[in-house]
Amino acid sequence: MTLGRAREPWRLLLVEDDPELVAMLSEALREEGYAVDVAADGQRGLHLALTRQYDVLLVDRRLPVVDGLDLVGRLRARAVRTPVLLLTAMGTVHDRVDGLDAGADDYLAKPFDLDELGARLRALCRRARDVTDVLRIGSGHLYVGRREVELADGERVALAAREFSLLWVLASRPGTVYSRAALRRMVFQEAPAPSIVDTYVYYLRRKLGRQVVHTVRGLGYRLGAL
Repeated sequence: MTLGRAREPWRLLLVEDDPELVAMLSEALREEGYAVDVAADGQRGLHLALTRQYDVLLVDRRLPVVDGLDLVGRLRARAVRTPVLLLTAMGTVHDRVDGLDAGADDYLAKPFDLDELGARLRALCRRARDVTDVLRIGSGHLYVGRREVELADGERVALAAREFSLLWVLASRPGTVYSRAALRRMVFQEAPAPSIVDTYVYYLRRKLGRQVVHTVRGLGYRLGAL
């Protein structure tokens, strides 16, 4: 049985703590043309999914540190829309419903057939490449599925996951002023460094221009323009 060769260099993150399954899947996926990163626990998987771009995430339900459902929920809360396939031994109807309600796009119970896994992965990867959700930011556009911003002159700029999440929150309600505490809670999950919001505002301005985020003195930040 084969997974079916990927027609494009799709990037996949495998979050799984079973060493034997990781070895088998990683080898099979790479032989079929996928670029595969591996995380052995949910915390590492969350970090990679937030800091790198993937076409699809293959996530075990039961993981050390951060479980699979919590991982998916945290990603969705930060506007990360990368398709997720939950791969797990917990295969009851209730388990599947819980997984889909948490934000997963598909669910496959162990033991599984490699052909079926391959077909599901290809479908999710195509869906990721076909996403066309767009938000307007002044004279520019925010392409949700690709974490890209199109500037007024047509140039496209790729954003890291947290940069995208911060801009997404601001762009979703363009007239709203958000305090640093609110943005820290919504985007960075109460990150320990109080200055993290200011740091990422700086990153956005460096990539997109100072006007993209407007500072409201004494209150916080709101969306600017491109």
